[in-house]
Amino acid sequence: MNCRSRWKMAEAGGVRKIYVAGHRGMVGGAILRRLQDRQASGEALELVTRTHSELDLTNQAAVRDFMQAQRPDVVILAAAKVGGIHANNTYPADFIYENLMIECNVIHQAFSVGVKYLLQLGSSCIYPRAVPQPMREDALLTGVLEPTNEPYAVAKIAGIKLCESYNRQHGVDYRSVMPTNLYGPGDNFHPENSHVLPALIRRFHEAQRDGLDEVVIWGTGKPRREFLHVDDMAEASLFVLDLSRDEYEANTQPMLSHINVGCGVDVSIAELAGMVANVTGYTGRITQDVSKPDGTMRKLMDVSRLATMGWRANISLEDGIRETYAWFLEQADADIRAK
Repeated sequence: MNCRSRWKMAEAGGVRKIYVAGHRGMVGGAILRRLQDRQASGEALELVTRTHSELDLTNQAAVRDFMQAQRPDVVILAAAKVGGIHANNTYPADFIYENLMIECNVIHQAFSVGVKYLLQLGSSCIYPRAVPQPMREDALLTGVLEPTNEPYAVAKIAGIKLCESYNRQHGVDYRSVMPTNLYGPGDNFHPENSHVLPALIRRFHEAQRDGLDEVVIWGTGKPRREFLHVDDMAEASLFVLDLSRDEYEANTQPMLSHINVGCGVDVSIAELAGMVANVTGYTGRITQDVSKPDGTMRKLMDVSRLATMGWRANISLEDGIRETYAWFLEQADADIRAK
């Protein structure tokens, strides 16, 4: 049975209604675009979305009413409260509460209306701080988490266990994918609350624009990180969702069912800064503020499970940074024109 067969079989019974939670986020938006492409190619899909103002996913009653009214066949849970080290350190209560509520409400209310297929997106921060590299799926819950994002990580682990528990008790097919650091069009470039790559893009862009002779980056520059383009993540997510149940279960375990998604290659923050400087045209000095936290020294995903299933990343980091910077410039121009 090929990886698309369960969808083709399902479509024989009529239109499949898919609810994409978090469609305005970077990942949810990329997934929605790919589903729209499938619609355009003739697949019998009805796509359902709601903005935060239309549906607060932390509100149990609101999510219940929405699910009862819509009764989707499939749910893709890409909604989450996310941020970088600064945001996680500053708002730990917000990160654990909001993410737990989103997961509990969406997963339980989906089950309550008979949703059999659900895909939940998590994060590589679920793994312990001191864990062998690259990080395998079976490293989950084997050690202490990174303190700077522990609340968020605990919430994401809970999401995995919610899916697995509903599978075991109720026989549904709820799956979890754990991406490495994501970037791309639609990213958050806020100067304080963004992740490292978009933060660097903004910082080097402004330094080049303003003619600065120095850019300071947080920490020592030695930590190594893996980066995956959001379009690759969207493709991988739908690949996992499309897998037949037999194929999915042959490569996972009932209580170790999540799947890592990454490119399998990492770079140091210093190397990353150099790449961003090159793309933005910045030629000044790059220095480190060693008083700022490094976070985990290395976070590289073991992606062999997903590779065995038949999927690998396609977009190189340098190509992805160039595309992301071009999108950033387009948005900046659009903001100027709107004023």
